Amino acid sequence: MARLFLLLAAFSGFTSVALGAFAAHGLRQQLSPEYLAVFQTGVQYQQLHTLTLLVVALLLQRQPDRLLTLSGGFFVAGMLLFSGSLYALTLTGIGKLGIITPLGGVAFMLGWLLLGVAAWRQR
Repeated sequence: MARLFLLLAAFSGFTSVALGAFAAHGLRQQLSPEYLAVFQTGVQYQQLHTLTLLVVALLLQRQPDRLLTLSGGFFVAGMLLFSGSLYALTLTGIGKLGIITPLGGVAFMLGWLLLGVAAWRQR
């Protein structure tokens, strides 16, 4: 699972930089300042949790752990649901996509909670 999380972190890191550049250069004239800020929030959360996923992958290489694996899975789900819904909302203008965003936030929180529990149980 560590290898998969490393690959996903690399892909997510690449796409978050590309999306950030796309927003800064390609969307500035297309989106309202409010929607541009929402898009950038998605990029920031994706970048932060990409680094977190990288840490989880490195920890899993050191010592496989079910809670760490679940934590990484929740971080991936959070990036898809939280950041993905913000990207989709701003690019399509479909406001109802915003109901998905909190699910991603919950996934992030569960990922952090499980990471903490895994750390607590470390020897």
